[in-house]
Amino acid sequence: MSAPAPPESHPAPPPSVVIHIGASSVSMLIAEMLDDGTREPVDFLEQPAPLARDIFRHGEITGETIERIVTILEGFAATARENGIQLDHSVRAVATNILVEASNHERFLNRIRIACGLSVVPIDDGEMTRLIYLKTRRRLNDMPPMQRPKALVIHVGPGNTRALLFEDGAISRYTSYRMGAHRTREAIEGSHNGGPAMLRVIRESGSANLTQLRFDYVDVKVDALVLIGYEIQQIAGFLTDGKGASSQKQLRRVARQAAEMSDLEQVQHFQIDYQTAEALVSSLETNLAIAEALDTEQIYIPSSEYEKGLLLDLLVSANLTDSLDREVLRSARILSSRYQSDPSHGEHVGRISLHLFDQLQQLHGMGPHDALLLKVSAILHEVGTYVSPRAHHKHSEYIILNSEIFGLDRRDVTIIALVSRYHRHSGPKLDHPNYAALDPADRILVSKLAAILRVADALERTHAQRVRDIIVSHDKHRLSLRLPGVSDVAVERLAMQGKGDLFAEVFGLDVIIEDPA
Repeated sequence: MSAPAPPESHPAPPPSVVIHIGASSVSMLIAEMLDDGTREPVDFLEQPAPLARDIFRHGEITGETIERIVTILEGFAATARENGIQLDHSVRAVATNILVEASNHERFLNRIRIACGLSVVPIDDGEMTRLIYLKTRRRLNDMPPMQRPKALVIHVGPGNTRALLFEDGAISRYTSYRMGAHRTREAIEGSHNGGPAMLRVIRESGSANLTQLRFDYVDVKVDALVLIGYEIQQIAGFLTDGKGASSQKQLRRVARQAAEMSDLEQVQHFQIDYQTAEALVSSLETNLAIAEALDTEQIYIPSSEYEKGLLLDLLVSANLTDSLDREVLRSARILSSRYQSDPSHGEHVGRISLHLFDQLQQLHGMGPHDALLLKVSAILHEVGTYVSPRAHHKHSEYIILNSEIFGLDRRDVTIIALVSRYHRHSGPKLDHPNYAALDPADRILVSKLAAILRVADALERTHAQRVRDIIVSHDKHRLSLRLPGVSDVAVERLAMQGKGDLFAEVFGLDVIIEDPA
């Protein structure tokens, strides 16, 4: 009798690599996949580079900084080869979202592509909010203050500040402000002030944003304020009691201490690099000003390594689709409620839209993220009635364009605003400025999504949710819809006469509602 065959073994997946060109440093993480699906860091490298200083001081990246970053990346490539990894276009390489503010950012990216074989993609607003979400979601488990009823997370980044309000563990509000550690540092550079005078200039520089932030959260009694960000987490040991807790008093003391120091003294005292030292005082004072504006005495600062955590999150952020989509839809519903839009109508139009989207997949060829944008558009398409029922589609466009939706970047928000606009009356036209400003691919996307939304909205013309089931079929000339359970389809047919036109224009199919059986 032969011995049983040994269990089949599967080769371990290759290590994952992610590179981040940040505001003040360039970093690389190599991580192995463990049996439980988590990633274990194998090697982490970080080298300083004054990218943010160049961008906010000169409006472009200097040749010296470009070559420094190329040299750093070449060194990272050598380390990767030692681990049996070849850095190429398949490696995930990203850059801070402030990169696009440099007038020569395209030349910078091309230089890296040619010299190092890396395709670097700037992080957009949507990705940045996803990364902050990942970082703060971890805190829900290991930081007790995050479990309080209302916890506000503030991220002071290099160029922008973001605020996420968690209520009972779910995001209920998201706002962002054009105020950041490096942006502020360079804005006050010409003042030549030091000590308390420099702190006053920092406050004055951010006063408008601080006033807006205070207004945005005036109705919230914050139970816990959690501060995250590169600079403040670098010196968390000087600010907290070892359990992550700090106070306005402690933050104020350290900010004043740092303001009296030279950059060299900060490097020596806080054990940080020069690029971090350049933005440290503006980061501390901005965080303090936010705590004071919110009248929050108790403060919490995670002691985890910011950059290494960011890189780990970059490896998994693309796989967050389900949980992140729920937060996006939650944010859209909160916005809809704020403008008193009919929630049952929006949700039902959303269900019909997604049913049509799924049934017509081969016809339109769009993907899961496009379906999410369609669902959000359905939820928000009537928020403009808050301003006036007349021309409310245009008011909807304006409101959405000037709102934040958690997890979505400005491109996504613009597409949603336009799809919502085109749910009634005129379809897309090139003399509509926001539509004309899109690239051709996004204009096509808006037209496809709006065409489906208009059909769905026509089927919900009564606002009574009476269309519960739709049998969809189509041939080369028409899209046929049968509505089981609806005995009289006259209202839907009349509505479709005014709303099915865009579908016929985009997909070449007339929309027909069949007679009841």
